[in-house]
Amino acid sequence: MRSVDLNSDMGEGFGPWTIGDGVDEYIMPLISSANIATGFHAGDSTTMAQTVKMAAQYGVSIGAHPGFRDLVGFGRRHMMASADELVNDILYQVGALREIAKLHGLTLQHVKPHGALYMHVARNDEIAELLVEKLHTLSPELMLYAMHGSNVHKVAKRVGHPVVCEFYADRDYDLSGSIVFTRRVDALDPEQVAQKVLRACQEGKVYTVEGKDISIEFDSICIHSDTPGALALVEATYKALHEAGIHIRSPSRS
Repeated sequence: MRSVDLNSDMGEGFGPWTIGDGVDEYIMPLISSANIATGFHAGDSTTMAQTVKMAAQYGVSIGAHPGFRDLVGFGRRHMMASADELVNDILYQVGALREIAKLHGLTLQHVKPHGALYMHVARNDEIAELLVEKLHTLSPELMLYAMHGSNVHKVAKRVGHPVVCEFYADRDYDLSGSIVFTRRVDALDPEQVAQKVLRACQEGKVYTVEGKDISIEFDSICIHSDTPGALALVEATYKALHEAGIHIRSPSRS
């Protein structure tokens, strides 16, 4: 692998409140793609505008990061709703960020659902089909970030919609190739995370919670900004990739 995207969730505060370590301004210069919260699980119009402006300053590609309508639970609780309602909520959030991006001369590169909604889209056939259908009709160039082999990844590939597969540096994997969903992540060792990423890039392997290696395919590395010590994780990963001669580049600029 000669180049890879490095993405992180940005703008996940709300008004005067911040999520995680509040280090967006330090993470942004090190990544190539920013997933910007769009108001339902976190974020608000001013935070969105400030985050878009910061991304423009550092030449970072941007995408919408829509979540369940769950500010209290930070979008990590599953919410019962129909596929139609959830897809409408996603499109509503994408539209809000798209307009703010226009003010700063930017276009959206991608859409990446957040948290519990991401896992729901990955596993539910009905919403995967409907989301890809609507996105492909509205914006056939708008990339969709997904787990390799997930329902939404398969649907996107089938209809020819651009899809970017992710590797999660700060999450564990199981033997199915899925991430182990958790609402709270403990602090991680930056060097261990960096070496995990480097091995995935160079060997296409990741160690699972069951104690076995599996093969992994991906185009982008995700490190969540709300993971404790996120900045150190991003810095260590950035350094390891750079020293290995692997360029950090967004999919739209590859």
